[in-house]
Amino acid sequence: MFGRVKTPLQPKTLRPAGKPVLGPRPVDAPAPSGEAGAAAASETPVAPAKVPTPTPKVVSDDKLEKYYALKTRIHRKLVEKLDLAAISADDPTIRDQVGAVILELTEKENALLNYSERQQLVKEVLDETFGLGPLEVLLADPAVSDILINGPRSVYVERKGKLELTNVQFRDNDHLMHVIDKIVSAVGRRCDEVSPMVDARLKDGSRVNAIIPPLAIDGPSMSIRRFGKDPITWEDYLNFKSCCREMVTFLEACVIAHLNILIIGGTGSGKTTLLNNMSSFIPPSDRIVTIEDAAELRLRQPHVVRLETRPPNIEGKGQITIRDLLINALRMRPDRIVVGECRGAETLDMLQAMNTGHSGSLTTLHANSTRDTVQRVETMVLMSGFELPVRAIRQQFASAIDLIVQAQRLTGGPRKIVSITEVSGMEGDVVTMQDIFAFEQLGIDSNGKAYGQIVATGIRPGFMDRLKQAGCNIDPGMFERQVLLRDKDD
Repeated sequence: MFGRVKTPLQPKTLRPAGKPVLGPRPVDAPAPSGEAGAAAASETPVAPAKVPTPTPKVVSDDKLEKYYALKTRIHRKLVEKLDLAAISADDPTIRDQVGAVILELTEKENALLNYSERQQLVKEVLDETFGLGPLEVLLADPAVSDILINGPRSVYVERKGKLELTNVQFRDNDHLMHVIDKIVSAVGRRCDEVSPMVDARLKDGSRVNAIIPPLAIDGPSMSIRRFGKDPITWEDYLNFKSCCREMVTFLEACVIAHLNILIIGGTGSGKTTLLNNMSSFIPPSDRIVTIEDAAELRLRQPHVVRLETRPPNIEGKGQITIRDLLINALRMRPDRIVVGECRGAETLDMLQAMNTGHSGSLTTLHANSTRDTVQRVETMVLMSGFELPVRAIRQQFASAIDLIVQAQRLTGGPRKIVSITEVSGMEGDVVTMQDIFAFEQLGIDSNGKAYGQIVATGIRPGFMDRLKQAGCNIDPGMFERQVLLRDKDD
């Protein structure tokens, strides 16, 4: 299958033969030396890819150069031997077949490598060929929720709400740029001096943001927000005590009854995950149109149309914004519109859509509290270029939004739904709101994590009739003033 094909590698898959970019190496692996080794050392990363950080062994520069030279030669021969661009990475057996070829090439080198070192070398070349090189070990760890790359030598991850430095490194800026290009080109985007900032996504739906020099002073920077292979469900929310069952029952009724819901919170608070889960309550018979900067929502309903923005081309033309997609979505006969995030002029169009028959829509917004939400919406509506009076904007908001759900990451890392608030209307120039459920923080435990209790405030929402008309029989007793859940036993 492999021996007779000698087509050069395509640019989107790897670099041309002679300048391969290879992944991290085992810290104690030997290999040949010389000028070729020095050249290879400038093209390949220097750090082992084992997490958490072990105590590194002392390895001489000469051994590093030998190992890099060996990997470079093997990779070059692999490119010459196989047409990697024509190979489907989705084939579950192809990685093993290419791995066998790499192992055969390694054995022909007569290098002084033991069995484990050979297997490690094979894995590193495979990761660069079919994956994202040094990042593969982090992407394979289900406990990692965020990967934060601050240049080639500084890679942090978040596990269970806490940031930690890893020993995963890239060889240099060029190697990191190669990985960034591989990610963004897969979704039809680019990251260069003309367009030095980009949003993209991985195959598993993880969200990627990259920014490069000259905007990033210390080298290319990239952040990856992971959603995992097994998405968080409402049962997980309950098990983690992020909310109580009464909240879930109430939110399900609100979605079924076509209430317009706004999800708010800060960066990393879990807004997108919450939006994904709330959308699971939408009946499968509804036609849903989703609009996002980088598609990451994973709705389970059968009738979903997914739309994604497009950045401008190299000439600065052809850009399609969320606002453009939202205006177009209104002509697509949607039952529900789900916008990944409102962050600019599209906020006015979203409010108007909610006010003109497209009820049951959901979206997210960056805000630190329900009261801040009104001010944020006012600011973003004014960004649309319309000189609207503040009172008119607030009236639009009060009539469009029925419910605000706030997610928050508390001290120590736990994420919770800290409030579910009804937007009840206007009194004078003020938007009136009332909390239905709220989280009350009681303190910090010995592990540095915030703890508290979820309470029903004793206020019954004013849209109970709408819930009943939609066939949702909510027990009024759940709204009586009471403690519904404590996340720490006394």
